[in-house]
Amino acid sequence: MKGSVHSILPGKADHFGILKSVLGTGNDLMRKYVYYLQSIFKLLTEVSNPLRVIATFLSPGDRKAPSHVQTFRLRGAGLEFAVRGKMDLWSVKEAFLDRFYEKNGVPVGDGWTVVDIGAGIGEFTLFAAHQGKQSRVFAFEPFPESYRLLLENLRANHIDRVQAFHMGVWSESGKLALDLSPREPLQLKSRAVSHSATDQQVLVDCISLEDLFRKLDLEKIDLMKLDCEGAEYPILYSSPKDVFDRIDRIVMEYHDSIHPNCHPELVRFLEAQGYQVRAVPNLVHKEIGYLYASQVRDPEQTQVEGESDC
Repeated sequence: MKGSVHSILPGKADHFGILKSVLGTGNDLMRKYVYYLQSIFKLLTEVSNPLRVIATFLSPGDRKAPSHVQTFRLRGAGLEFAVRGKMDLWSVKEAFLDRFYEKNGVPVGDGWTVVDIGAGIGEFTLFAAHQGKQSRVFAFEPFPESYRLLLENLRANHIDRVQAFHMGVWSESGKLALDLSPREPLQLKSRAVSHSATDQQVLVDCISLEDLFRKLDLEKIDLMKLDCEGAEYPILYSSPKDVFDRIDRIVMEYHDSIHPNCHPELVRFLEAQGYQVRAVPNLVHKEIGYLYASQVRDPEQTQVEGESDC
């Protein structure tokens, strides 16, 4: 029987050929499967109550229905997070278990001043406060439901070095319209106010980067994080050069499918402001990825090849 099994298997050379074709850099499907399997393993082993984790991801979820908030504890960090569903829990995984903002950016230093734009339920805010001892974190989140959970997660973990603001950051200070048509709160988009709010949008306070410095009375920002569903383009493009002179590092998730602009343009724009820039594509979604820009001259910060065109 053993010999018959070997007779139907490919030879050693054929094994290498199959392996190369399956694991080749062009095999997006295999990369996605590997990433999702690794993610499931992390969630089941590093988050409390794995059965509830499974139930959360099997739940269909409906933003029109009342949000069912659950609390999960991260075993390693010892922190608790109140989440609405699978997307919130996935974001916590990316910030704490995958450490995406650290791996694609920089570790948060002790005593840093950190600004979190698009703080959501506080996944990166808590990560920055937890990693950077004696750091100060300023979190901006415009969506009321997410902001309430942000405050709840700060209280539950006794984090007192964070100031949270129920407002968005935009190209100018004033009012901002949040588009509520996406079913998922983490995918809400920002729009300039053109008319009064409807049932598909809510008006919220917003502030420009330039006014943000004045409001917080900051001399400089050591690290600014952005995850704002395409609003990164108007926020950054509208800011004057002297604002960037006071921001040492930027780490962000870029979105190419939401806004007319795209991240290669953003790379060139930030380079013109004096940053060294590195762009890293998302493991499974071609239209999003991470971008790290630093005014601190790090020879390892190089632009990814093939980023010249949108």
